[in-house]
Amino acid sequence: MRGVGKGSRNSTSLENVDWSSLKKLVPYLTEFKGRIALALSCLIGAKLASVGLPFILKNIVDQLNLSSTEPAAVVSTVVVVPVALLIAYGVVRFSNVLFGELRDTLFGRVTERAMRRVGHRVFRHLHSLDLAYHLNRRTGGVSRDIERGVTGISFLMRFMVFNIVPTFIEIGMIMVLLVWNYSVWYALIVFVSVFAYVGFSIIATEWRTETIRQMNSAESQSSTRSVDSLLNFETVKYFNNEDYEGDRYDENLAAWELARRKNRLTLFGLNGGQSLIISAAATAAMVLAAVHVSQGVMTIGDFVLINALMMQIFVPLNFLGFVYREMKGSMANIDAMFALLNVEPSVKDRPNANDIKVDNASIEFRQVGFAYQSERSILDNVSFKVAPKQKVAIVGGSGSGKSTIMKLLFRFYDVSSGSILIDGQDIAGVSQESLRRAISVVPQDTVLFNATILENIQYGNVDASKHEVQQAIEMAYLDDFINQLPDGGDTQVGERGLKLSGGEKQRVSIARAILKQPKIMVFDEATSSLDSQAEQRILHAMERVRGDYTSVVIAHRLSTIVDADLILVLDKGEIAEQGTHHALLEINGLYAKAWRLQHSQSTEH
Repeated sequence: MRGVGKGSRNSTSLENVDWSSLKKLVPYLTEFKGRIALALSCLIGAKLASVGLPFILKNIVDQLNLSSTEPAAVVSTVVVVPVALLIAYGVVRFSNVLFGELRDTLFGRVTERAMRRVGHRVFRHLHSLDLAYHLNRRTGGVSRDIERGVTGISFLMRFMVFNIVPTFIEIGMIMVLLVWNYSVWYALIVFVSVFAYVGFSIIATEWRTETIRQMNSAESQSSTRSVDSLLNFETVKYFNNEDYEGDRYDENLAAWELARRKNRLTLFGLNGGQSLIISAAATAAMVLAAVHVSQGVMTIGDFVLINALMMQIFVPLNFLGFVYREMKGSMANIDAMFALLNVEPSVKDRPNANDIKVDNASIEFRQVGFAYQSERSILDNVSFKVAPKQKVAIVGGSGSGKSTIMKLLFRFYDVSSGSILIDGQDIAGVSQESLRRAISVVPQDTVLFNATILENIQYGNVDASKHEVQQAIEMAYLDDFINQLPDGGDTQVGERGLKLSGGEKQRVSIARAILKQPKIMVFDEATSSLDSQAEQRILHAMERVRGDYTSVVIAHRLSTIVDADLILVLDKGEIAEQGTHHALLEINGLYAKAWRLQHSQSTEH
C-alpha cells in the first residue's frame, strides 16, 4: 500500500493490460526447474513456520500465566516448559527468515536469467527490424520500454510468486485454524476484511489509472525530449536554441509535476481507505477476543494469538495495494516490451533462404521500381549492369533516387518491381545476413561509437587480427594521422565521433569498410561535405582499394568520379544518361550542364 514514489515504474498505459503475457514468460522460467522446485519448497517451509509462530507464542503466554498462579512447589517444573517454548519460538522464527532468504536466493537466479533472455531477445529483434521502423521510432521511448519491461519481470516474479499467492494461502490456513480452534466469527471477520480490502484496492487502483498513465506519459516524453536534444546538441548550439530547448524540456517536466501531484493525492485516498478497513477489522477481532477472555472462554494466550494472527494477516495485506498496483503496472510494461517483439519487419528472408555466393561481384538492376509510399514513386524502370571490379558512379539532383539505389542494394528495402542481381542471384531470394556480409558501405554521414579509433575501425570485423587492422589503416591513409596523436589508435573519438574532423571520420569509415573484406564497396557521397584537401585524401583512399572491389559511388561532386567506368545520371527516378565522363560531356546533356556549373563555381572560388 505504501510507496508514494513507486508510480513511475508503471507503463505509459495501464488500460487493457493483457495478463496473458504471463504465458509468454513461462519458457524463460523453465531453464532452472530444479531451482524453482527448491524455491517453492522453501516457500512452503517459510509459511508453515510463519503460521506456527503465533501458536507457540500463545502457549508461552499461557504457561507463563499458569506459572504465576501455581504453588511454589511446582513452579520450577512449570517454568521449564516456557523456556523450551521460547527456544522453539526462536528456532521457528529463524527458520521462517532462513527459508525466506533461501527462497529469494534460489529464485533470484531464475528471475535474473529470464530478464537477461527477454532483454537480449528484444534487443536482437530491434536490430532485425527494417530501416523504415528505425527511421520512425523514438530511441528514448523504446529504450524506456525495454528498461521498464525487464524491470517489470523482476517485480512481477518476486511479488506474484512470493507475495500475492503465498499471502492468500496463508490467509486460508489461518481462517481454517480460527474456525477449528475458536469461532467462525473470527474467520468471518478475516474474510470480510480481506474481501473489502481487495475490492477497495482494485476499485481505487483503477480510479488512479489515468493519473498514473499521465505521469508516465509525461516522463517518457521528457526522457525522449532530453535524449533527442542532447544527441543533437551541435544543432542546438548552431542556432543558439539552448533556451528554447530548455523551455520545451521544462514544459514536459511541468506536465510530469502536475501528474505526480494528482498521483500523490489519489494515493492518499487509496492509503486512507485501506488503513480504515485494516483498523476496523483488527479492532473488531480484538474486541471479540477480549469479550471471550472476560467470559473465560479464551485464555490470555488465546487473546495474544488472535492479535498475532490478525497482524500476520494485515501486514502483507497492508502491502497488497502497492503490490497489485505495481503488478498491473509491471504487466503493462511487459506488454509494451512484448509489443516490440510483435513488430514484424517489412523486409524478410524467404523460408530456407540460401546464403549468397559472390565470386565476381557483378551487379545488375533489372527494371527496378520503388516507392516509399504508393503515391510517390522514387525509382521507375531503372536498369543497368556493373561488371566485376568496375567502378560505377551514380549522380543526379537531390531526390533523384541516388541513395535509394544504395539502400535497395543493401536490402534495407525490397524493390516494388523488377529485381536486383549480384552474380546472377536475385538478392530477394538470399539471406540478408549473407548479402550484407558481401557489401561494405561508407555513408555520407559517418557515425562513430564513443570509443577509440582502433575500436571503431575493428567494428568492421571484430575478429580481425592486429595486422589486418593495420593494413586497413594504411589503405585508408590513416596511419600518419594516428601516429601524430598522443594516444595513437587509443584516442577516444567522443560521442558520434565529434572529436574528429569530417575527413578523419570518413577515413575511419573507409578503414572500417575495408576491414570487412567485402566483395562490393558502396561510397554514399563520401566527400560531399569535405574540403578539397580532405577530399583528395579520401579519393586517394578510394582509388587505392578500387581494383579489389566492385565499387558503387554515389557522388555529388562530379570531379570525384571522372575516372569511373560507368556514370549513371538519374533524373526524377529514371536513368536519363549513362556512359563514361568523356562520353557524357560529348552528349552535352544533364551531366555536361552539371559539370560546367560545378567547374565554374570551383574556378570562382
